[in-house]
Amino acid sequence: MNTKKHIFFLLCCIPFLTLRAADLNGEKAHADSLYAQEEYEKAAAIYQTVADSVQDAEVFYNLGCCHYRLDDMARAVLWFERAALLKPGDKDIRFNLELARSKTIDRITPRHEFFLVSVFRWLTQLMSLRQWAVLCIGLFAVSLLALGMFLYSDRYALRRAGFYIFVLFLSLSVLGNVCAFAQRNFAANRHSAIIMAPSVTVRSTPSESGNELFVLHEGTRVEIRDDSMKDWCEVQIADGKVGWVARKVMETI
Repeated sequence: MNTKKHIFFLLCCIPFLTLRAADLNGEKAHADSLYAQEEYEKAAAIYQTVADSVQDAEVFYNLGCCHYRLDDMARAVLWFERAALLKPGDKDIRFNLELARSKTIDRITPRHEFFLVSVFRWLTQLMSLRQWAVLCIGLFAVSLLALGMFLYSDRYALRRAGFYIFVLFLSLSVLGNVCAFAQRNFAANRHSAIIMAPSVTVRSTPSESGNELFVLHEGTRVEIRDDSMKDWCEVQIADGKVGWVARKVMETI
């Protein structure tokens, strides 16, 4: 009986969900029109409303473009970063993200990273989760065909080729799944943030009385190491420096 009630409730919700989706599409189209008319502030307000309701890379990207046009680089970087989380392989998002970063104040030289870690990070950002899924399914299907050729072919050359193709494509499929899992885990466990205040003093302890270590400016990306405290977070910047900043001066990507 309870199951029937749940199904009935879900069926009743479908028309309302459809109407809400149509409303959001209409709002996005209106924002697109305002952006084309260079009404960036009005467009940003509408894109923000849509972004609060849906996780959409295009909306996040357009919102970043609005803030870029409004010369608000901190929010431009924030929304381009959020768009890149959903579509890491998108060249337009990456280009505009780097462009917005180039207009921020801080110039931080990243610390040296092990070569294989850099390669793996690059691989995970090549495609979106959906693209990885399609690719992995295709690779696995080819590996199964190759396995069939290895098991059932009467010719030694075909069996040998089938075996090597099977091993190669199965390995690529496994690698693709690992990259997709890493990307999904990174997107789900967001430990990065953007400094939103004009300038922030990073301190040695989670207190205003802590020693001043260095200063960060708006638009700088930080990695959150410890967010267990209510008002403070321990962060790390790209060159490896670590310190504490107030939670209110940054927004999580």
